Amino acid sequence: MSEEKLYMVKNNEGSYITVTNGWLVHWHENSGDLFSSYQEASKWATTLDGHVVTFVEEPKKVVLTEEQAEIVDDAHGAMWPATYISGLEDSGEQKLLIEAYVNGYTVEKEKKYRVLTPKSWWASANDPEYMHMGLHSGIGTYAGIGTDVGADDDAVFTQKQLDLYDLNGAPFTKEEVTDDEV
Repeated sequence: MSEEKLYMVKNNEGSYITVTNGWLVHWHENSGDLFSSYQEASKWATTLDGHVVTFVEEPKKVVLTEEQAEIVDDAHGAMWPATYISGLEDSGEQKLLIEAYVNGYTVEKEKKYRVLTPKSWWASANDPEYMHMGLHSGIGTYAGIGTDVGADDDAVFTQKQLDLYDLNGAPFTKEEVTDDEV
């Protein structure tokens, strides 16, 4: 979190000051001058019978996995949130989770991949040199993976799926997919 602060001077009616040419003051309802020094803002506030308003940059949200986000959500429902989080086994994660509890968080999007494999020996001569691996629902209870010429939504895998179907390493090539490609 940044410690840089900005200040404005506000009167009791809710208007802010704007200083022109270093001495001419105007009061505005929706805008005013920002001061980087508390002392300068305080000088104007004292002179004009106003008060100093402090603006602090909003803290950056922490990026968490879905599992970590669930822990922080559970901590919000706990009677003693810090004790709930500090009771976790992984002490390196505790600081991150406390920061997420205080400053807010976003959930990290799981990376997705397309997997290319060289053309199968049974493919026709008209098939491209590389094929996309894809999930197939099959008939009945059969489900599995196979090759497709096109790369549709069924040809996108998470890292867990790559590990499950053993699609890491040779002869497979994986390409990371962005959100707008899925």
